Amino acid sequence: QVQPVESGGGSVQAGGSLRLSCQASSYIDNSFCMGWFRQAAGKEREEVATRGGDGKTTYRDSVKGRFTISKDNVKRILYLSMDNLKPEDTGMYYCAAAEFESCPRKIPEYNFWGQGAQVTVAA
Repeated sequence: QVQPVESGGGSVQAGGSLRLSCQASSYIDNSFCMGWFRQAAGKEREEVATRGGDGKTTYRDSVKGRFTISKDNVKRILYLSMDNLKPEDTGMYYCAAAEFESCPRKIPEYNFWGQGAQVTVAA
């Protein structure tokens, strides 16, 4: 399995929490940038949070203070902890990796993509 594999999606009420996990294969070096992206129905895919190979993290403004990206390099798992979820957080969440330590500015520059995990937040 070359592509990463997501798990942990589900349905919650607004204000609830979920944690997504992304298992990276041995093809995805620990020095690679990894990130979480999401796509709502009828909308373009957008970056949610990234973690560079040096550990530097970034977040989109709408999730700052609510979401946390982290990585266990021994287990090769990328996490996205999501608290105080809102209906506008609903979408398919994808894990991706890029063959660079610094995270790319453009989504198409990510080389490895998972199949996605659905997150649904009810009002």
